[in-house]
Amino acid sequence: MLRDRSGRWGGVTTKSRTSPRSWSDRRLNPDHRLGLRLTLASLAAFLVLVPFAGLLALVETKWGPLERLDEDATRTLNEYVLDHRGFVHPLQATSYIFHAWVFRLIIGGLAIWLFVRGARRLAVWAMTTLVVGGLLGLLFKVVVDRPRPDLESPIAHAPGGSFPSGHAMTAALGCLVIVLILLPVIPASWRKAVWAVAAVVAVAAGFCRVALGVHYVSDVLAGWVFGLAVVIATTTAFETWRRSEGRAPATPAIEGVEPEAAPEIAPSGDPSKAPDRT
Repeated sequence: MLRDRSGRWGGVTTKSRTSPRSWSDRRLNPDHRLGLRLTLASLAAFLVLVPFAGLLALVETKWGPLERLDEDATRTLNEYVLDHRGFVHPLQATSYIFHAWVFRLIIGGLAIWLFVRGARRLAVWAMTTLVVGGLLGLLFKVVVDRPRPDLESPIAHAPGGSFPSGHAMTAALGCLVIVLILLPVIPASWRKAVWAVAAVVAVAAGFCRVALGVHYVSDVLAGWVFGLAVVIATTTAFETWRRSEGRAPATPAIEGVEPEAAPEIAPSGDPSKAPDRT
């Protein structure tokens, strides 16, 4: 029999058969960008959680070298601040300015503004990231129940457990969320500077807690790492939704979490003129 142009053999239409792609092909093949991006993002989240899990294990087992490092660093920094009283008020002011509740209020207000402007999914992502990070951070504090530093002349006092640092975690998470929301309307030439400012804020929020004697170095490191891991995880989930909606792939660290929401985010933008990135 001869096959005509319609693909029929003897009057029977044949359909092309393609074998289903394997899991590894869907996840690692560069031609399937969604699977590859999500796999890499999930791997990044896992790798970020590794140092957090390591710190948690060392704190729980009261590993000697880490305990000595924490004690020496906290006492040395505390004594330095006590000998140089001029640093006390700036450190206290930094602690108040970058308090966890300040970031919660900023992100909450930003989420309300986004919701009103029409970027509702972005608002939900921001609040979900904030709530998940806050609840998990509180859970770790309760479960680990690490005592705070016991100093002869503490500069400040704080309630609750010490590990991880809520200030450091919320500062890292909050800065990441705010920048990832606003990146679509930030000029490309400014983006590196914006990321640098966010890093400085997160570092300052954690450093002041050690200098004031209410946290150990490992508490602050764990807070930073955990905040980063939460943002990577929720951003990965958000990118999954975007691609399931047929939207063009995005690179969050460069374009923001939802680049197509730029008209809604821009104060003078027109939400009805959102660009189609599909």
